[in-house]
Amino acid sequence: MKKLVVGILAHVDAGKTTLSEAFLYRSGHLRQLGRVDHQTAFLDTDILERERGITIFSKQAVLPLPDRTVILLDTPGHVDFSSEMERTLPVLDYAILVISGSDGVQGHTKTLWRLLEQYQIPTFLFINKMDLSGAEKAPILAQLKSELDDRCVDFTPNQDEGTFYENVAVCDEALLNSYLDGTPLSHNQLVPVIAQRKLFPCLFGSALKLDGVDEFLTAISTYTAPPAYPTEFGARVYKIGRDTQGNRLTYLKITGGSLAVKTLLSNAPAPDDSLWQEKINEIRLYSGVKYETMDVAQAGTVCAVTGLTATYAGQGLGHEVPSTTPILSPVHTYQLILPRGCDPHMALQKLKILEEEDPQLHIVWNEQLRKINLQLMGEIQLEILKRQIASRFDLDISFGTGSLLYRETISAPIIGIGHFEPLRHYAEVMLHIAPAPRGSGITLSAQCSEDILHRSWQRLVLAHLQERAHRGVLTGAPITDIEITLIAGRAHQKHTEGGDFRQATYRAVRQGLMSAESVLLEPWYSFRLEVPANLVGRAMSDLQRFCATFSQPETVGETATIQGRAPVSALDGYGILLTGYTRGMGRLFCSPSGYDICHNPDEVIEKKGYLPLRDLDHPADSVFCAHGAGYLVPWDEVPDHAHVENPLTARPTTPAVESAPTTRRSAPPTGLAQDKELQAIFERTYGAPKTSRSFAPQKARPPQDIDPSPMRVIQSPHTGPEYLLVDGYNIIFAWDDLNAVARDNLDAARKMLMDLLSNYQGFKNCEVILVFDAYKVPNGVGEVSRYHNISVVYTKEAETADAYIEKTTYALGRTHRVRVATSDGVEQLIILGHGALRVSARVFRMEVESVMGQISALLSKNNQRSKSQPLRAALQRAQSEKDET
Repeated sequence: MKKLVVGILAHVDAGKTTLSEAFLYRSGHLRQLGRVDHQTAFLDTDILERERGITIFSKQAVLPLPDRTVILLDTPGHVDFSSEMERTLPVLDYAILVISGSDGVQGHTKTLWRLLEQYQIPTFLFINKMDLSGAEKAPILAQLKSELDDRCVDFTPNQDEGTFYENVAVCDEALLNSYLDGTPLSHNQLVPVIAQRKLFPCLFGSALKLDGVDEFLTAISTYTAPPAYPTEFGARVYKIGRDTQGNRLTYLKITGGSLAVKTLLSNAPAPDDSLWQEKINEIRLYSGVKYETMDVAQAGTVCAVTGLTATYAGQGLGHEVPSTTPILSPVHTYQLILPRGCDPHMALQKLKILEEEDPQLHIVWNEQLRKINLQLMGEIQLEILKRQIASRFDLDISFGTGSLLYRETISAPIIGIGHFEPLRHYAEVMLHIAPAPRGSGITLSAQCSEDILHRSWQRLVLAHLQERAHRGVLTGAPITDIEITLIAGRAHQKHTEGGDFRQATYRAVRQGLMSAESVLLEPWYSFRLEVPANLVGRAMSDLQRFCATFSQPETVGETATIQGRAPVSALDGYGILLTGYTRGMGRLFCSPSGYDICHNPDEVIEKKGYLPLRDLDHPADSVFCAHGAGYLVPWDEVPDHAHVENPLTARPTTPAVESAPTTRRSAPPTGLAQDKELQAIFERTYGAPKTSRSFAPQKARPPQDIDPSPMRVIQSPHTGPEYLLVDGYNIIFAWDDLNAVARDNLDAARKMLMDLLSNYQGFKNCEVILVFDAYKVPNGVGEVSRYHNISVVYTKEAETADAYIEKTTYALGRTHRVRVATSDGVEQLIILGHGALRVSARVFRMEVESVMGQISALLSKNNQRSKSQPLRAALQRAQSEKDET
């Protein structure tokens, strides 16, 4: 019988477990259909899962189909348990992505899609809850094509064959050629296309009502093909667990040959692993909480074995290589507080059992502070873990206040040198350390001639680079997104020992980091924010304050939707505030989006108070020897004492790597002087941008390195025209008339505001700059244009209107009188600090109404037809013209 391993994934509450239950029931595996809300679901076996109504631990079930056996892996959908879900991905042949028809593509859905793409897993989509109001096939399918992949095709049975084959043909060049030649396409031709992720079948239904379930099972049988496995034994470990008797279980997938009871297994040789050999005592094939034992497990089987004590999740056995580092990682760290009188070392041994089952916990014992720290994804996981520890180990623990997990990287390539030469020891290592793409982690390689350093020593250096988490110099956070290349080294034929290269390697990394321009990274969320349309201005103002990047709001009916990315630290706790000001009508959906540049590095660095030169566990200095005695050389003097030359200096210059902005003691760039269009507008008022001062930890900062407060002098009165900066969206959503127009057509509201300000400028004779943000498509470079007599600015993708107004008031306020019209209270405080006068949206409306009235009176006095009515009349007329059009 052919075997197929299929995982089922979804955003929480999409109905994933209900669909799994329906699969098992319709395939005949279950006699009675369970329900999540009744706490009778077959795969929700843990008491915590049944109480919460969510999947916490991945489960396995055997799904018998007519022509094959499907091993179904049900994974958690809540974002807090994403690491448990990700561990199952390397063993999947296919995946089923469940999407709620009433909610559509959500934030975590996109995260799951990116993971499936990263792991190259063929995917079927089941759009669930189609029986609910608001769930319509056409708009959902359009959303799938636009937000996931345009090769998502409707596979609903009994549809027009011509239309169906036309839709699938455009997904693959070979299919398209056959289709255009008039050759009939068959179902068998679609199987390899789906396996290569060129086509994503979509089916619709309701798992709770068993609608569309049979059709989906038929599609799984029709359009999938079990992979071919080699005869050589191989297995991949994806999970460690315990049964009710406390026996250690190693969950694995046989990826080659077969595995029999009493087989002696050993780990694959690796420089940082000690070799072990252990015997398989029992092979279990689980389905829910029940299992059956097997004497031999063939390739393609997912089973649990007993007798292994040194395995870990992600390990490869036989011909399999270890899995890559997980893409999703925790973003919070907590201190675990033990009950009074509890021995921390005994507690740590028990907690290590949980770390075996979930390696992402990263349980760490700090000997100096005598504290136990662990890493978690969120507060739900925190609560579940507390109950787990109480039930399994009888420990009533608590947690301290959580903090974010930061990371560090560098902005430009650097050379790191480490030398370790106390008496009768010798090793020197030279590393090229360069920034890598965001989210790539740490990449290790060697480009060192064996004439310079023997291959065995090179392997040892790479092993030492991999064996520990190297810490940055800003906050002591782990480094990431870095490429480390061994380019030179030196050993002594008589005095070098293995431990010498460990010391030299560690010091080389640290010396390079101390010399580099470091960048602080923080975790970011992808978010989707839904608010009532009349509150979208408040929401955008909040997001701008959070340093978020987001797209133009999309308004459907009475609800506006904003999607984008924001720092985790900024969005934590925002859900409570959102509920308050929207009176429960707002919703915020967040999913991890990796690490990006920290939005408040100075504040974080100061709070951490990390002193890199006092971190004795991560020394940057090197040890040299002279006259029979070792001596310490400070890290910034090591290059002058090194024994090997940099081989890159004799080669062509290494291509420059695009550097991220430094984040230590750096001021935000002005940006205006760099833009030619803006320079043309403000060439008389703008100077050169301020130069960022990057953190250079190699030298203690003298007092003069900190900018002294400038002497207070009496400034001459402002000369030249007055500047008025208007925050466009804040004004639109603060004025009821414009807000009403914006609900139907945001472009029309923008044009109406521009017309009003043109008339205002003609009467007041001031320089008007109207600023809009969140207008251009992603990757927009910004735009400055002239509308009649005013300047209209559309900011760049990563630049908010607040940021633009802030730096503009700073630049203009020194020589001109500047006023800013906005409803953003926070921005009002900022511009006051830059010497500008602020005008609230309400007061500015009264001012514009007064100007419009004066214009109308002046024209009437001269017996001319008034083209500029009072504000309300102008707005009403514009709305009437729009309705007629």
